[in-house]
Amino acid sequence: MNLQSGNNTQTQVAQTGDQPVETILESELRAYCPSVSLREGTAYFTTYKKGAQGQAGQEIYQASITDVTRKCSYNNGAFSMTVAVAGRVVPGPLGKTGTITMPIRIVALRAGEVVYSKLFKHQVSIGDTAGATQFIFNDPNVTIAGKPDRSVQLMVGYDEGPTSGR
Repeated sequence: MNLQSGNNTQTQVAQTGDQPVETILESELRAYCPSVSLREGTAYFTTYKKGAQGQAGQEIYQASITDVTRKCSYNNGAFSMTVAVAGRVVPGPLGKTGTITMPIRIVALRAGEVVYSKLFKHQVSIGDTAGATQFIFNDPNVTIAGKPDRSVQLMVGYDEGPTSGR
């Protein structure tokens, strides 16, 4: 990692062996990077057998988000973030191997106004029903116009949409 003082926004790349090292400006180190949090009530969701919503013993799997983080970069009057989500899927009594799809939404607000919102259908392969399967998801394309400030909030969570009769 190369550190460079000043407010120069030009990125330089130095070579270290075979790996390029991106120059990080002092102004970038001091810049505000909004924290990411879980939206209330969206840290987990459970999938049930069709027609058995909420019935004990009818769970196919439960997915939970266990950690979230972000990385910011700054350029040309905007900033962008890579948002990462880690979690696990635990099979229920009716769980089986295969691929499941989880609805993960990332939202950015500035002063209460939505400036970014995207719903992803993240697939996870379940190879064993005897234990939990971990997953990592990331969105490298969260871009927000203007400089980052403390009015920007970043939230992540499962978004199942309108209640369905699953």
